[in-house]
Amino acid sequence: MADREVFEAGDFVLQSGETLPDCRLAYVTRGALDGDGSNAVLVFTHFGARHGDCQYLVGENMALDPRKYFIVVLNLMGNGLSSSPSNAAPPCDGPRFPVVTILDNVRLQHALVTQRLGIRRIRLAVGHSMGAQQAFHWGALYPDTVERVAPICGSARTSVHNACFLKGMRGVLTADPAWRGGEYEEPPAAGLRAMARAWAPWPPSQGFYREEGYRALGHESLDAFLVDYWERWALSLDANDILSQIATWLRSDIGDNDLYRGNFEAALGAIQAHAIVMPGKTDTYFPPEDSEYEVARIPNAELRTIPSTWGHWAGSGRRSEDTAFIDRALRDLLAR
Repeated sequence: MADREVFEAGDFVLQSGETLPDCRLAYVTRGALDGDGSNAVLVFTHFGARHGDCQYLVGENMALDPRKYFIVVLNLMGNGLSSSPSNAAPPCDGPRFPVVTILDNVRLQHALVTQRLGIRRIRLAVGHSMGAQQAFHWGALYPDTVERVAPICGSARTSVHNACFLKGMRGVLTADPAWRGGEYEEPPAAGLRAMARAWAPWPPSQGFYREEGYRALGHESLDAFLVDYWERWALSLDANDILSQIATWLRSDIGDNDLYRGNFEAALGAIQAHAIVMPGKTDTYFPPEDSEYEVARIPNAELRTIPSTWGHWAGSGRRSEDTAFIDRALRDLLAR
């Protein structure tokens, strides 16, 4: 990840009113900004991901072609590259790291975009999962700046069902005695492994497991998939970082700010950008019904459901047919 750049925002006042000292946003760019600063595409990372995990959306001869667009991939706070519990200095290190919202992330990103990068217009804001949450927020918070949004397998507000899942994962992780209230000297490995196995049925769908989709990803059996993919994934992350991003995900709501004062429908209606909202047909986190509700209230929005059996992973770049569907939608959106 040595290729990343870092935007130093100094003391950053969060939505909670707390100040995060030495706030940092890690990002990468591809392509060049045009003369009037209007060909920028913002790509947002999802839970537990870093900028390299979003490259499946970008490439020559794809909709997001860096020869045509100035592409900025932005790392979510809490992912270990941008400001996170694992890299913050006292008094905000570890379990003392403050709660960061999607609004906080987007305000920090806006400061980077306007103060350092010289971007005047956003051609497209796009992301998967928590990246979709950021895309929705950009559309609602900066309607005069964002021309298009493409939320993929995500929502404008975290549902009660989704919150139930997240609180369950938090409970599994923190049940490990090695957790020690976040003051662990060694990673709480038992809790991380247990959380990984509890998490495993959610992003891939029932259809994925019925079809033994893990074999297409190079795993010879379910047990191998659980150990070599899921446990390895969880153990690669810092436990406090996981909990920080869970807290961010839990609080996602484009209406929860001083601009819309809790009016979710007003926030949806304020999005002026052309939008193609892409839920996964079999997504357990963000079902198409939630997207239907949102699209009906966004003035220039279209619903395109990814017809995949891979659940939430339909938007993650793991399956070529799903990625091709997304790329076609992005081409259509950028042509408007």
